[in-house]
Amino acid sequence: MLNHVMEIAHVSVGWLALAAGGIAVLAYFLGCFNGAVVVSRYILRDDVRSHGSGNAGLTNFYRTFGGPLTLVVILSDAVKAVVAVLFAMWIAGAISPELVTLGKYWAGLFCLLGHMFPITFQFRGGKGILSGGTIALMIDWRVALVVWGGFLILAFLTRYVSLGSCWAGLSFPFVTGFVYQDTLITVLAIIIGGLILFKHRSNMVRLIKGTESKFTRHKKEETSTPEEPVVEEHQHPAEPSAQAEVDEPEQEGKASTQEETSVEEEEPEEEKELQEGEA
Repeated sequence: MLNHVMEIAHVSVGWLALAAGGIAVLAYFLGCFNGAVVVSRYILRDDVRSHGSGNAGLTNFYRTFGGPLTLVVILSDAVKAVVAVLFAMWIAGAISPELVTLGKYWAGLFCLLGHMFPITFQFRGGKGILSGGTIALMIDWRVALVVWGGFLILAFLTRYVSLGSCWAGLSFPFVTGFVYQDTLITVLAIIIGGLILFKHRSNMVRLIKGTESKFTRHKKEETSTPEEPVVEEHQHPAEPSAQAEVDEPEQEGKASTQEETSVEEEEPEEEKELQEGEA
């Protein structure tokens, strides 16, 4: 596989490695710009990863916050994938036009790695569906048709976004192998699809158990007013309160104690009178 790349590259191994490394680094750090985390932390002063499923992705952001800022998340996750692939196309095209497709998959892989495991956010990122879908659109319309078509149909019919996501990860390497019939490109597609399925492993378990959450529209939480105490309002003035009932035994106890004390104080006086009489 590498020999074939070297044959069509017409450059030295060093230059090819430098180009591949530059694409990988730029694509990874572009992927680290996670729209859901950036918007929630720096605009909403909250962290989307502390709500809902804990995932730093579009679905969890929409379920948690909703609103027009969801469009900002969509735009940011899509744009970073576009920039990463365009940069790879530019570098690969300068070396050899035959390497452009390989460069797309290479950049897409590292952009997804940055999105899923961002070094800037403690390696806690999203699941890569929006960015992965954008990469599929940038690669080939035939690949995008199969990936996006199955995703939208399954998500619409079942309302399980994760089910459509699993289809995207599973179908991506198959359609890539069918369209390009290139071993190295297919290997990269298998890694990309495997990463998407790996990030959805918990969703797959819940789908099998029937406990997976369906996609619902975001609803704003209604602020509830504190209820006024009912017992105090409807309490009859003549009826003693519970506190009064508790206080009465205490007062009786205090009164009995005072009586005992007074009796004890009187006893010494009687003893004195008896002693004087005997004397």
